[in-house]
Amino acid sequence: MVSPLFRLPSLTALAIATAATLAHADDQVVNIYSARHYQTDEALYANFTKATGIKVNRIDGKEDELLQRIRTEGAKSPADIFITVDASRLEIADQAGVFAPLQSKVLAQRIPANLRTPNWIAFSTRARIIVYNKSSIKAEWVQTYGDLAHPRLKNQVCVRSGSHPYNLSLGGAFIAHQGEAQAEAWARGLVQNFARAPKGGDTDQLKAVAAGECGVAVSNSYYLARLMRSDKPEDRKVVDALGVVWPNQQTWGTHINVSGAGILKNAPNKANAVKFLEYLSGDQAQTYFADGNNEWPAVPSVKVTNPALQQLGAFKSDKLNVGTLAKNAAAAQKLFDRAGWR
Repeated sequence: MVSPLFRLPSLTALAIATAATLAHADDQVVNIYSARHYQTDEALYANFTKATGIKVNRIDGKEDELLQRIRTEGAKSPADIFITVDASRLEIADQAGVFAPLQSKVLAQRIPANLRTPNWIAFSTRARIIVYNKSSIKAEWVQTYGDLAHPRLKNQVCVRSGSHPYNLSLGGAFIAHQGEAQAEAWARGLVQNFARAPKGGDTDQLKAVAAGECGVAVSNSYYLARLMRSDKPEDRKVVDALGVVWPNQQTWGTHINVSGAGILKNAPNKANAVKFLEYLSGDQAQTYFADGNNEWPAVPSVKVTNPALQQLGAFKSDKLNVGTLAKNAAAAQKLFDRAGWR
């Protein structure tokens, strides 16, 4: 069964935890440091243990704290796998030198080339969609990310912080497709169209658009799908007020981001770590990402039966390699800062 050892809010608290219980290799153990916090994932860990007999020990925390812990522990680290969300966060870990090269024929066959790098893989995806208030904004006004910088949307755009990894990865995609100069011009136009200073998460942006506080926003798709599947009247009211656009369908496609993982170079249970990542690429786990957390499977052959995702429909996704997104994130942060997207 799953053993969620610690869920502690700070690196200091994590450092005093009894990691000695994880420190030795064990043929029936895999030790995971996870910054992915979804209760629906509990079944994934439990099912892995049922299928393999390998016990999952997990330490949950914030990605920066977990990465610092891995670096501090060094060769003595008990961790086998680091899991987090967003390509830029995975690349930060990779640049820190904590990942080992991924060697698995199963992963190479199952995970598309654009969703893996030599040292880490994506196991689920989410799209960065445009949502608009159907009573005040026309869908044809917001068919691309670039449209969000058009002067006709003055005082109409709600968005979360420019320093958030979701937006940095989007900026990284923009840079890859159109260059830094155009990306900065876009960011400056976007800032000019803000209805208010960036704040809150993606669900807050959806609710602000529905309430008429702004006319349009960018959100990760699974936040909208979560509201679509809700039985709460207030959530249904939000959904009913919103229109949805898959951006850039006539050009490079809608930007997607990922949840992903890598095996740590000092992993004491490398064989089990490979088995775990291969399990995440299997049909059962891939289906669970869609049904349990409203994400798309990374494996294209897996059928999605989630009613919200089916209602949102098919779309053309950007095929940029996730490593490219991540490597451009630092440049995106600099130009967002210059543009005033704080």
